[in-house]
Amino acid sequence: MRDAGTVAMILAAGRGERMRPLTDHTPKPLLKVGGKPLIFWHLDNLSRAGFRRVVINHAHLGGQIEAAVGDGGRWNLEVAYSPETLALETAGGIANALHLIDAEAFPVVNADVLTDYDYRALKAQADLLAHAPDTLAHLVLVDNPAHHPDGDFFLAGRRIAGEGQARLTFSGLGVYRQALFDAVKPGARHALAPLLRAAIAQGCVSGEHHRGRWFDIGTPQRLREADCLLTGKA
Repeated sequence: MRDAGTVAMILAAGRGERMRPLTDHTPKPLLKVGGKPLIFWHLDNLSRAGFRRVVINHAHLGGQIEAAVGDGGRWNLEVAYSPETLALETAGGIANALHLIDAEAFPVVNADVLTDYDYRALKAQADLLAHAPDTLAHLVLVDNPAHHPDGDFFLAGRRIAGEGQARLTFSGLGVYRQALFDAVKPGARHALAPLLRAAIAQGCVSGEHHRGRWFDIGTPQRLREADCLLTGKA
């Protein structure tokens, strides 16, 4: 197995229905914000954090992603691709790519989020989880945005809990052990939330609260808002 903290995955297979018509001819990870495609921000961050290999899954217009990113050499990364004919949802996409990841624990980031979270912390968490078989996942949570006011998970100290005072929103940044996906067959569609909730019920998920900048680039309006903030335009 490859050392934890050297390999990561970017989820880039979403159709981006809410971003139409922008995504009719351009995959969402290649939409530009702050002067460069969304997925380039993650590749920059992963490279600076010391990762050496990145696995990218894709489905809708995935050939454009491969053409834009190539072999990852411009970021000093080795990039491998996990193509999907039809998007397999989050857990399905990860399980389908495990043969390319070859690490006991590894970070996964959604291509359609932007954040100032330090990706070196993802590297450190991957190292921790690789030696902590009682923890199947680590989630980065953020304050609930206006479009998702009810949040997703409770945080009790450094553990994700089944109940608490107020939910926080999952940021789309997480670290997972391969064992979390044991029940998912490669090529099968499977959501991530049921796996996480089962692991949370067993006390096997850790977490943290990131209070810095974070955007979920889910609509053209949020894309414009993030671009304005990053470019300083009114």
